[in-house]
Amino acid sequence: MSMEFLPDKPIYQQLVDHIMGEIIRGTLTVGEKLPSVRDYAVLVGVNANTMQRVYRELENLRITETRRGQGSFVTENHARIQELREEMKEQLVESFIQNVQALGFTTNEMVHYLQKRGGSDD
Repeated sequence: MSMEFLPDKPIYQQLVDHIMGEIIRGTLTVGEKLPSVRDYAVLVGVNANTMQRVYRELENLRITETRRGQGSFVTENHARIQELREEMKEQLVESFIQNVQALGFTTNEMVHYLQKRGGSDD
């Protein structure tokens, strides 16, 4: 599962984002054990030190927890997972708004286009 990395964003941050995405999508579930740092590094094709930084960042964000002698696990704190989901949604929307405004589109234009595309599940 070697990953393709973007040149304009640090690799460790891309991996943090990737793992958070897996948690939000439910690919990684609450309480699930993550592969060891070394195994994950080999899996995605990065240095073990990079992967260690990823795991440390995830733990600092309270998305994972390390259990001594057992490894790293996705947090069992459902409220934290929901917070993460909301934070990522807010970041995506903010980035989207900045990009469309920079191109001169109005909010109404974009809302109309998204509704036309059928992007709403409501």
